[in-house]
Amino acid sequence: MVLLASCGSDNQGPGIPNVPVSEQINVNSQLYTRLRQDGGYVYLNSGYKGIIVVRQNANLYLAFERACPYDPTASAPCGQVEADQSNLFMVDTCCGSQFNFQGGVMAGPAVYGLRQYRTALNGSLLSIFN
Repeated sequence: MVLLASCGSDNQGPGIPNVPVSEQINVNSQLYTRLRQDGGYVYLNSGYKGIIVVRQNANLYLAFERACPYDPTASAPCGQVEADQSNLFMVDTCCGSQFNFQGGVMAGPAVYGLRQYRTALNGSLLSIFN
């Protein structure tokens, strides 16, 4: 049995409510085919404004809150990040803030990175939690 874990980040913006997150997905499920290749991502309807799960490699998955740290209380679709059409970064299309797939700020006005949730991979089951 192999258990791999990833920790959350302390460099998160104020104003994003701390909601309980406890999800488990099977990364081999037909629902998550995009997670079968490095750089693939899926959206989950959990967290405050949703979660984006990104596959870094076969053993490492990162999970981020989709609420933009610049204005997390803005009404959707504002204040919510999504993968850019290029699939090279994530963006809040309203404020223009851009984030890399490790959650870091690439372009403002946001100054804080995305809130990262903890992940643990046990076989093909990925747990996402805070």
